[in-house]
Amino acid sequence: MPTFVLRLIAPRPNFAQTLTDSEREIMNSHAAHWRPYLERGEMVVFGPVLTDEDSYGLAVVETGDEQALREFAAQDPVVTTGTAAFELGRLAAGHVRGR
Repeated sequence: MPTFVLRLIAPRPNFAQTLTDSEREIMNSHAAHWRPYLERGEMVVFGPVLTDEDSYGLAVVETGDEQALREFAAQDPVVTTGTAAFELGRLAAGHVRGR
């Protein structure tokens, strides 16, 4: 099954560490939005990544329907509110551990 990587592009480098109350609410809605992919077992990993320079969100999804994934990501509250954006790529090679 194809594996896709979504990178959430935050509005500022330290976004995960400096969320406002309204941003925190949006991020909670964002996490709830992706629950169906978690419940179906298609979400391999999901969460914030902290580096020395910045932070970003990372999701790895196994799905056979790229268009549905793109449409779903476009409806994420972080996107619809203009809080953040996604980059989506397809894992060209590599291995995802077995379930």
